[in-house]
Amino acid sequence: MNATARITLAALLCVGLAACAKKQEVKAPPPESGPPVSTETTTTAGAYTPADLDTDACLRQRVIYFDFDKDVIKPEFQQIIACHAKYLRDRPMARMTLEGNTDERGTREYNLGLGERRGNAVMSALEADGGQASQMNVVSYGEERPVCREHNEDCWSKNRRVEIVYTAK
Repeated sequence: MNATARITLAALLCVGLAACAKKQEVKAPPPESGPPVSTETTTTAGAYTPADLDTDACLRQRVIYFDFDKDVIKPEFQQIIACHAKYLRDRPMARMTLEGNTDERGTREYNLGLGERRGNAVMSALEADGGQASQMNVVSYGEERPVCREHNEDCWSKNRRVEIVYTAK
């Protein structure tokens, strides 16, 4: 056989073998049973609006109370924290001031520090739930802004608080 015939025969064999090669299909795994899972993310579904600050029962609660001489948030206020954190996530332009307050017991300096620690505790909880630090400001009034002026435990417990005040909705 001459060289041209050999090359032509070799080329035909290669093409023939390639054409006969079995192609493997890559199949997607079968879908799992259960409800279909959407990959779309909807940011507006269920998002809070400024009107919700006055109408939503959770968002209307804007006071977090503390035990005597403590700056730890009580478990019963976690839902309020979660609602306000969601509002901050839904409304990136929203801003709030967290006003820390104490009862009249303790020195002025101690109470200012305690009010600040309480405000920072609420801020940390809001951040942990998705709020941004840039949306919050902490101010301590210590014992200077009581809501109750009697000298008993019931009254003092009302003064140990952080008030959430929205400065931009």
